[in-house]
Amino acid sequence: MSSTPNAAPAALPVFTLERHASGRLVYTGADGMPRHGVTPVRAFPVSAPEAGLSLVSAEGHELVWIDRPADLPPPLRALIDEELAHREFMPEISRIREVSTFSTPSTWTVDTDRGPTTLVLKVEEDIRRLPGRRLLITSGHGIVFSVRDMNALDRVSRKFLERFL
Repeated sequence: MSSTPNAAPAALPVFTLERHASGRLVYTGADGMPRHGVTPVRAFPVSAPEAGLSLVSAEGHELVWIDRPADLPPPLRALIDEELAHREFMPEISRIREVSTFSTPSTWTVDTDRGPTTLVLKVEEDIRRLPGRRLLITSGHGIVFSVRDMNALDRVSRKFLERFL
């Protein structure tokens, strides 16, 4: 009877990442050449945020692809997560308190995971439906708000949304 050995996990790329005194990330790959101003970019930030990501140079070239960011050593992962938090500001709406009018543009007063705020919805197309009753709402200032599950909102919030969908 023969047994098949378990496949070894994919090797992590060899690189270092550190924060420069300027606050920007510095990537050093296997070639030993430091590259300043590196930016982490998720492949699917909304639908699969824990899936792969790329570290991109200041010139926009991919330096390294990381299949599973969760497998990175904790200090590396912390630097990447910190940088992503600055890049991917997306408050989550938990309640819609008031809508100024049911035509656009309209001003919405909402509660988010970052506190209460107001946003201006310029056109109805600024509300994007995603799979799983999820929504992305882009304000007139370009800030993207998320509704994780429209069904989880209170009845009044759902009623406001239904008028625009």
